[in-house]
Amino acid sequence: MKSQLVLMKVGDYWPECLVYLVCVWSSLCLSHNVMCYLHIILNIFCLYIIGSNSVVNLQYGVEQVSSGSKVFCYQNTIVPTWKHTWTRIQVKVWSSRGFKVHIVDDEEQLQELERWSAWGWFQSWLRENHNETSININLFKKKTCLKMEPVDGTKYTLKTLRKFDIYLFLVFLTGGLLFLFADSLSKSQLFYYSAGMSTGIIASLIILFFVLYRFMPKKGPFYLLVAGGWSFSIYAIQLVFRNLHSILKTHWHFVLGYVAVVGFISFAICYRYGPLVDEKSINILSWTLQLLGLILIYTGIQIQPVAFAIIVSLVLAKNLDYPVSLAIALRFVNWKPEPRRLLTEEEYQRQGEEETRRALEELKQYCKSPEFNTWKTVSRLQSPQRFADFIEGSSHLMPNEVSVHSQEYGFGGSFFEEDIFDTDDEDDVKPIIDPE
Repeated sequence: MKSQLVLMKVGDYWPECLVYLVCVWSSLCLSHNVMCYLHIILNIFCLYIIGSNSVVNLQYGVEQVSSGSKVFCYQNTIVPTWKHTWTRIQVKVWSSRGFKVHIVDDEEQLQELERWSAWGWFQSWLRENHNETSININLFKKKTCLKMEPVDGTKYTLKTLRKFDIYLFLVFLTGGLLFLFADSLSKSQLFYYSAGMSTGIIASLIILFFVLYRFMPKKGPFYLLVAGGWSFSIYAIQLVFRNLHSILKTHWHFVLGYVAVVGFISFAICYRYGPLVDEKSINILSWTLQLLGLILIYTGIQIQPVAFAIIVSLVLAKNLDYPVSLAIALRFVNWKPEPRRLLTEEEYQRQGEEETRRALEELKQYCKSPEFNTWKTVSRLQSPQRFADFIEGSSHLMPNEVSVHSQEYGFGGSFFEEDIFDTDDEDDVKPIIDPE
């Protein structure tokens, strides 16, 4: 196995090894007195060629300044857990002049870059020169390599960073809100017109690009463009997004006019057909928004188990609302209130006495307060002296009133006897007629 690896390395760098063999042969065959300096120069040249293709390991938080075409690799030592849900590892590269970056997974793919191919040349031609860029490192890949190709051997600087990705978190947050409020948004007129205008602005660009592609001549130099197909389209889209800030700054009046015209046309079309009123159409829009929200949630989380756990929790929480509501409704249907306990006669009398005593005490306190109009009340009373005695603490009843109440409503009183012997059906009582 080791011999195969050695032969593979020798096969990859055979020109350098040939130069090195020439250097060794010169040291053996040539005279040390005559060709000593030439031998030293050839060895230095050989070591320079071999060393130029060596891999440089990137260290976290360390700036590395280099020049010329070199290969850099970052060894990932992080074991992804839920704590790294929104952690982003980036390799930041900047230089005073332009450079190109080729990103691969390991050294074997770097060897494929050394071999010439038409597709590789086309991809290299599509790559844009940068003065500054950031390369995202996948948390689940143990090693990521990149090959730097600066312009005219310009010096460049590389630095590995680890930070909280706010954009990834915003994508996750947007997906969660979209999933939770999909039902409300599908019925909102504001969302209907906003989504319609945004869709019209984006769709018109795609239609315009497709029309230009259809009318593009298929001769001569355009065969290469047609052969590129989607690769050129993706490159054009990436180029537009990378230079979006400069486009908006330089040609802002054209962009503003395009947005105003296309936005107005889209709004007019939405206004012509009106918001969704059919229940089935609203449900389809709600399901579409929920699906889009789940996709954004999955995209905004790097750890797949965490993403699946959150998605399953949201789906269960949203759809379990109906079974839980049904269970609560069934419980209320089958639930019967407990019968009230009736008071006994002793409890009734005791409660009546307590409530009467409390009410009389509140009346006394009110009559003593400044809010009470004494003269107006006294002028309406038949016995002001009795009222004054009541305020001072005397009983509110006279002794004869107590005795009369006992005779009427007490046990054995007239009211009690009438309540016992009174009957509702007078027809049952037949009069006795003396026969003559």
